[in-house]
Amino acid sequence: MSNDFYTSSILPYAAIIIKICRAYTNNQQDFEDYYQEVCLQIWKSRNNFRAQSEWSTWVYRLSLNVSMTLLRKHKNNRPSLASDKLPSEIWDEPRAFNDDSLKQLYAAIRQLSEVDRGVILLYLEEKSYQEIADIIGTNPNNIGVRIKRIKERLKKILDGKIN
Repeated sequence: MSNDFYTSSILPYAAIIIKICRAYTNNQQDFEDYYQEVCLQIWKSRNNFRAQSEWSTWVYRLSLNVSMTLLRKHKNNRPSLASDKLPSEIWDEPRAFNDDSLKQLYAAIRQLSEVDRGVILLYLEEKSYQEIADIIGTNPNNIGVRIKRIKERLKKILDGKIN
């Protein structure tokens, strides 16, 4: 992967990639593996981008798909992923879970289903229902209903009513 491609095509979306990878992992090592795999898949699949959506939408969708695939593989067996260390500027992200309330929120998000995690992360990124629907592959009305239910579930989790 060229440094130019990373800088121009991945780095602008690093914040959402980081959030997606954080929501699907429980420790730093897994996070680094997921982040590297997402970046690798973006680079390997870049020629498959057909410009039918925004580049950012494609990156979000690919990040979610890679993370969900790795999570499924991880549940069955530990995946073998690239082991190069991430640059420190990636995993030393300034708000990288030093805040207790953020830790609690991400712990609650990790209790959601795989798809619901992606939906709420995109919602927290202030994506429109239409954008989320395009990324997830459904319709905006479904996203609206799903977000309402996710918020209710997160509230119950954070209030200690659901483990």
